[in-house]
Amino acid sequence: MKEKDDRSTQYDEGSLTLSGTVMLGTGVMIGAGIFALTGQMAEMTGALFPLAFLSAAIIVGFSAYSYIKISNAYPSAGGIGMYLHKAYGDRLPTAFNALLMYFSMVIAQSFLARTFGSYTMQLFGGDPSGQMTPILGVSLILAAFIVNLLGNRLIQGVAGFIGLLKIGGILIFGLVGIWLADGLAVDFDQVSETGSASNFLGATALGILAFKGFTTITNSGSEVIDPHRNVGRAIVISIAACVVIYTLVGFAVASNLSLSEIIETRDYSLAAAARPALGEYGVWFTVAIAMLATAGGILASVFAVSRMLAMLTEMKLVPHRHFGMPGSIQKHTLVYTVVLGLVLTAFFDLSRIAALGIVFYLVMDIAIHWGVLRYLLDDVKAKSWVPVTAIILDLLALSGFVWVKLNSDPFVLGVAVVTMMLIAIGEQLFLGSKKRKQVVHLSQDHEHHH
Repeated sequence: MKEKDDRSTQYDEGSLTLSGTVMLGTGVMIGAGIFALTGQMAEMTGALFPLAFLSAAIIVGFSAYSYIKISNAYPSAGGIGMYLHKAYGDRLPTAFNALLMYFSMVIAQSFLARTFGSYTMQLFGGDPSGQMTPILGVSLILAAFIVNLLGNRLIQGVAGFIGLLKIGGILIFGLVGIWLADGLAVDFDQVSETGSASNFLGATALGILAFKGFTTITNSGSEVIDPHRNVGRAIVISIAACVVIYTLVGFAVASNLSLSEIIETRDYSLAAAARPALGEYGVWFTVAIAMLATAGGILASVFAVSRMLAMLTEMKLVPHRHFGMPGSIQKHTLVYTVVLGLVLTAFFDLSRIAALGIVFYLVMDIAIHWGVLRYLLDDVKAKSWVPVTAIILDLLALSGFVWVKLNSDPFVLGVAVVTMMLIAIGEQLFLGSKKRKQVVHLSQDHEHHH
């Protein structure tokens, strides 16, 4: 029982100011996205990639509306899982989509770990064998696991400090990169066939990954001062701040590297762009910022993801096995989360990890908007045209992305579809099982007696 008491200190009502919540949101958003996605987006859509960040921001702006409306009505530390439960109740759509969100968060963790490896190796002349990047990524996840076992206060302090350094460093990179370049010479003649509509939509879908961290703000609902107003404000300010930072960085990279160079260095394009503008010192500075950003992101992510799975376990929406492990449910979910992250980091490259993440996230996002539209419209006082627009934009981005991947890497789409089918079948069997019904019945009896 003691461990449970320790964990509950995480939910200090009124402990987060508006500025603190914004720092939390931007800290999570400016993770691997900007460091690794810039090159991948350029590969998909050519010189139009800075505009793909802007179109991603527009889609995320419409998406944020549903999250803001639900968090204003029901501020909660449960975040996405709780939102889905409000809309769909104790049924398959809740469990299925909450698990998609869980997996997309674990994928984001592996993405951060791989990006850490790619950038760190730039200090040693790159990684021609391709073996050191996953080794470094796996080491970072294990280090984050140990810190997470040591205590929660440490995580928040370290993540907050790293967030400040990271945002300051990226702003300096963007401003100096543009200032030292020959000018904002983005060569739109290089668009060629990579600039087709489906490629632009695919790059936009990747760009959404760089913004999706705003959903973590919803998890802080019960801790924010005046949550009914400030959760929504924090989401809007965080997205706006990231639009400015990403646009700056996109133009800085495009001004210092040719399109072919951006594509060639896609896993570490910011470090590559720093070389012509700022020399070797610029590369070291950029690598240091990337290492800080990804390490801080992993620390916060491992904690948030294990908390989400623990909450789903407590809501009796996912099966739980102790496997003989001591400690609380959150300690167990921490172990599951880390093991899953290690497997992805070791065996999947950056572009495949990003592809899985975006498919799972967009499917879950559509479910949130449909839930608002179908079940919560009056409760949360939402205007129906906004979630309708969000669903259409999500479907556009997802279909563009799927089309691009069908032509370039159908294997990763196969993995995504098979994983979703397994989650759906597994959850259907679990939700209908006798054992779960007994557990739910017992807990209802227990609550009734209290």
